[in-house]
Amino acid sequence: MKRVRGALVVVSLFNALAALGGGVSLLLPGAAGVPLSSIEGAGFSSFLVPALLLLFVIGGTQMLAAVTALRRARHWLFWSAFAGFALVIWVFVELAIMGAYSFLHGVCFGSGLLQLIGVLLRLNVWSDPTA
Repeated sequence: MKRVRGALVVVSLFNALAALGGGVSLLLPGAAGVPLSSIEGAGFSSFLVPALLLLFVIGGTQMLAAVTALRRARHWLFWSAFAGFALVIWVFVELAIMGAYSFLHGVCFGSGLLQLIGVLLRLNVWSDPTA
């Protein structure tokens, strides 16, 4: 089970760094080549709010998941699951708003899903109840 916890730490740190990179790139002029028109339908006039959400909500929960797992805090599995769900939901909402898919959407969705699978493995959800 130490391997699962270690893998969840690595996935959480990867996701936190990806959220940091994505959030910072949205704050820079040019917003990483993403046109502002791609989010205007959601009521945003700039990338500021999405960037801050990505940095603090997605990146923050991922970092919290990593730190609590490293410290073996009581609720570390909760934060890993919370961060994984938050990332998966972020990708779905982003796709719904933008209406366009990029390779990074697949990477982020897959990473969030991998995080959720790790939580389920750690909880022994797939163990044989008759054994």
